[in-house]
Amino acid sequence: MTGRTHTFSPYTAAKIAGVTLATAFLVVAQASGGAPAKTGYAPVNGLNVYYEIHGTGAPLILLHGGLMSTAMEGDLIAELSKTRQVIALDLQAHGRTADIDRPMSVEAMADDVAGVMKFLAIPKADVMGYSLGGATALQMTIRHPEMVRKLVLVSTAFKRDAWFPEGRAQMSQMGPASAEMMKPSPLYQTYARVAPRPEDWTRLVTKVAELLKKDYDWSEQVRAIKSPTMLVFGDNDALPPSYDAEFFALLGGGQKDAGWDGSGMSTSRLAILPGATHYNITSSPALVPAVLPFLDAPMPAK
Repeated sequence: MTGRTHTFSPYTAAKIAGVTLATAFLVVAQASGGAPAKTGYAPVNGLNVYYEIHGTGAPLILLHGGLMSTAMEGDLIAELSKTRQVIALDLQAHGRTADIDRPMSVEAMADDVAGVMKFLAIPKADVMGYSLGGATALQMTIRHPEMVRKLVLVSTAFKRDAWFPEGRAQMSQMGPASAEMMKPSPLYQTYARVAPRPEDWTRLVTKVAELLKKDYDWSEQVRAIKSPTMLVFGDNDALPPSYDAEFFALLGGGQKDAGWDGSGMSTSRLAILPGATHYNITSSPALVPAVLPFLDAPMPAK
């Protein structure tokens, strides 16, 4: 992939923003394929949700990580849109989607995504999300299963206790003061460039901090997911490898020998990308080649 990689102090990243935010080695680039075919705002649940549509083909909803936006996904969008129609959204209070007087929750944002799909007359699509966007995609699949064809979750947790202890501690320490300390970062610089109200930066960071402090465990809901699901983690992620296997098992993966003919294989997939962390996984050259064969494969027989 092309693009410029911007790095900044681990102090303002891992120690301030928390482990779930893509900060330490973040790729900040505009889509190398040029301007999107269409941009707009969808009036959904009191929000005006910003969206971009790139490319043609089967629809793929793309959801960014916490404190990020579509403006920070340029290279990923460019790669995915070579063969698919990518619909990238800015979640509540992120990027070009201005905040409203509503607490931030992944459940509400999942409903927002479903609302955007209805607005765009997309009855069903593949959904791919990273970190906070992955949690939103997961909740969308739980809450609106009829709208999700295939699901791709990148560096995503189905329970808060899955994150390494130091990561959970950083989440608990994050608050309004973090907003000022992150202003040298690409996160703030991009937000200030595209947000309709750049002065809302502290409000965004505060709401994300409040969200990260909430406990959750969606184990039972994950067991009930019917959409074929692919999990993607880095080999040095913010989640231990034992968690990757646990998540995969909840989806029916790795429960038995698939057999010489693959007849015992589950519909779920697990990819561990080499040399990838929670902070650089979306810019890994191995990500798109891992995901596209899963998305392009025929749907399994019912």
